[in-house]
Amino acid sequence: MAQNSFTRGLDVLIAIARNGQVSVAEVAEELGLATSTAYRYVRSLRDYGLIEESQGVYVPGWRLMEISGEHLTHTRLAEVAGEYLRTLTYQTGETAVLAVRAGSHAICLRQSVSPAPDRYAFRINELLPLYAGAGQRLLLAYAPRPIVEVALANLVSYSAATIKPDELPAALAQVRRDQLAVSRGEFKEGAIAVAVPVFSNGECAASLTIAGPSDRCDNAEWVRRTTRLLRAAAGEMSAEIDA
Repeated sequence: MAQNSFTRGLDVLIAIARNGQVSVAEVAEELGLATSTAYRYVRSLRDYGLIEESQGVYVPGWRLMEISGEHLTHTRLAEVAGEYLRTLTYQTGETAVLAVRAGSHAICLRQSVSPAPDRYAFRINELLPLYAGAGQRLLLAYAPRPIVEVALANLVSYSAATIKPDELPAALAQVRRDQLAVSRGEFKEGAIAVAVPVFSNGECAASLTIAGPSDRCDNAEWVRRTTRLLRAAAGEMSAEIDA
């Protein structure tokens, strides 16, 4: 019985790690468990910090990332990000995303999804191109030169607005100057996003982004207010990470 219970607990953990962002009902359906049974395992995994709850769904927790050998800064970011992301969504009504660079890709580390039906969001742990989209391009702007060269060599268009190879160097230089990136439909058509860097020990550790539909967000006042909120949140996050 103990062996069976232990195996089921591992199955639940693996299902959450594999899916990145999943509800208890979805875990139960995938594994053929009663929802109440799945919840018991989820509750135990959450108590140990192996998974975390985010807006009614579960994501890999900071302790699981630490055990798996993820970069310590990423672990700390995942640990502290939730409240900042939820606050940004409350303030703007739009999706807030924390992304980090992993090699030549960006990864959605944490997010708080907009309650609006017309919203833009990623999947937790989703691999994203470094050059398309505000948060991703911001990470690329602070990446080593070899990573930039890889991005240039593999650049493909996701929409008519995706940045062109000959435009990328100047765009990255501007992002570094402004410590800000704004995108309009580069990765997902109809989306507008604003991103700022989160620094740790003087290095860009992550991008903090707000994204929403252009018909609601594509105006100068929204961009100004969103930028102000993002900069404030990023500054507080940086201080907390380095504390």
